[in-house]
Amino acid sequence: MVSQGRLIVITGPSGVGKGTLVRQLLERHRQLHLSVSVTTRPPRPGEIDGKHYYFVDRDRFEEMVQNGELLEWAEFAGNYYGTPLDPVKKRIEAGESVLLEIELIGARQIRERFPQAQLIFIHPPSMLELERRLRSRAQDSDEAIAKRLKRAAEEINAAKEFDLEVVNDNLDQAIKQLENVLFAVV
Repeated sequence: MVSQGRLIVITGPSGVGKGTLVRQLLERHRQLHLSVSVTTRPPRPGEIDGKHYYFVDRDRFEEMVQNGELLEWAEFAGNYYGTPLDPVKKRIEAGESVLLEIELIGARQIRERFPQAQLIFIHPPSMLELERRLRSRAQDSDEAIAKRLKRAAEEINAAKEFDLEVVNDNLDQAIKQLENVLFAVV
C-alpha cells in the first residue's frame, strides 16, 4: 500500500513573499506538487489557464461550491478563489505532497476539513518592510496598499493558529527553516 501524502498550506499577507518561497520549494523539491487554484478574476498578461489558475465565471464557481468540488474557497478583492478538491485528494492518496498557497480564510477551512494538513504562516520582517514590498511591485494604488496593510495586520494576529511561523526576512534562511520542518533537513 502507498503511504498517504501530505497537504502543506502556506499563508501570509499579500507582499510577504509567499510566491517566491513556494517557487523555491518547488524548484528544490520535485516531490512537492503545487495545487492550481480556480478563480473568477480575469487572467493577467502571461497567465495560462490550468497552469497559473483555472479561470471560470461566477456561476461556474458557485456551482463548484454547491457541488462540494472545492477543498476551500474565499472571496478576495471582489473575486472568488478556491482549491479544487479532486486533484489534491488524488495526489495525497497516491502518496504525494501537495502545496497550497492560499489566504487565511481558506487556511481556516482547510484546518476544519483536513486537520492533518500542515499549516505554515509567513510573516514580513516588519509592517514597514511589507509596505515597501507592496509599493515596489507598483501594482496597486495607495488606497489598495492601505487596504492590504490593514488586512495584513488582521492576518498577522491570526498567525498563532498555524503549526509553524516563518519570518521572511532573508530568503535563504526562510527556505532553510521551511525545509527543516518539511523534510527534516539537517
